[in-house]
Amino acid sequence: MEYTVKCSKCGKEDWDNTSWKCECGAPYNIILEEKFYVNRIERKNYSLWRYKKFYPYIKDSIVTLGEGFTPIIKVEDNLWFKLDFLMPTGSYKDRGSSILVSGIIENLKGINCVSEDSSGNAGASIAAYCARAALKAKIFVPENASGPKLFQIKKYGAEVYTVKGKREDVSAAAQNVKDSLYVGHSWHPYFKDGIRTLAYEIAEQMDWKTFDNIFLPVSAGTLLLGVIAGFIHLLDSGIIDKMPKIIACQTSQVSPLYHKLKGGKYIKPEKILSVADALITTNPPLLEEMYNMMKKIDGDAEIVNENEIIQAHTILAKKGVYVEPSSAVAYAAYLKRLKEKNLSEKENVLIILTGSGLKSAL
Repeated sequence: MEYTVKCSKCGKEDWDNTSWKCECGAPYNIILEEKFYVNRIERKNYSLWRYKKFYPYIKDSIVTLGEGFTPIIKVEDNLWFKLDFLMPTGSYKDRGSSILVSGIIENLKGINCVSEDSSGNAGASIAAYCARAALKAKIFVPENASGPKLFQIKKYGAEVYTVKGKREDVSAAAQNVKDSLYVGHSWHPYFKDGIRTLAYEIAEQMDWKTFDNIFLPVSAGTLLLGVIAGFIHLLDSGIIDKMPKIIACQTSQVSPLYHKLKGGKYIKPEKILSVADALITTNPPLLEEMYNMMKKIDGDAEIVNENEIIQAHTILAKKGVYVEPSSAVAYAAYLKRLKEKNLSEKENVLIILTGSGLKSAL
């Protein structure tokens, strides 16, 4: 299977496996040049690596903790949850980390240290997979990062650096580490590419039928773009017959994609006080790409306030599903649309739940 790595903005194909952005300043994307075939799935592998043949840049150096193939449960007549928080490190980010670290080991000999910036979940995930691969990891986090997530990162043996200031300051610190490869999950094409396994799983688990709507939380954009890429690949390959309506869910405090899609002006908050502490990227480097892809697939966006998030978080727990508040944002958006009658109860809906409640104090 052939593939190319292209700049998402200018289309250049000059990626050398070490660059984290193009000369024009935009991130790179991995483009598959062959269709998806169901008979290429490794049926006896019950991790995301059952789709190994659709990752042509990784052949031998698989770094895995058994991630992927998380359950989909039916909650009501037309409502399902994808429990992607049931991962080795407690978040969907393990999809990107497994592919990222495997790709680095496969294609970059001599690399022994990586740096990453994260609000918590991605840092914990990359730290875990680096530990598995015997790679040294330096994780840079905001000063208000969640305590349980920080403890988790440190337990994996990574070096943790707390950075004061805005989220962009955390990124800048991680990008300027000497003798280290920057693998920021918001930028590195391997990480984002790993998320398309989520779309493959959803379609396969539903016997290659798609939902009418899929609600998912959005911050940096890797989840959104990875899911879209996976479904487009399936649609272009003739495996599914329609694209699900993707609803990007954000908080009222941090909602740059929502405002861009709706044509409104987004004013960044001076200080983020949301309980959704994993959704704090006010100026995501993938914003333009998210906007373009959502326009391409006719996607939509929703925002919810703090009371709506806390209420949704409690309702989920009462259903036996304990997620972190950032994950509850997607369910809150679903409840809001039902209440405002912007969603028919007859439409089949999937909500992607992304992070474990054990990582939160709420």
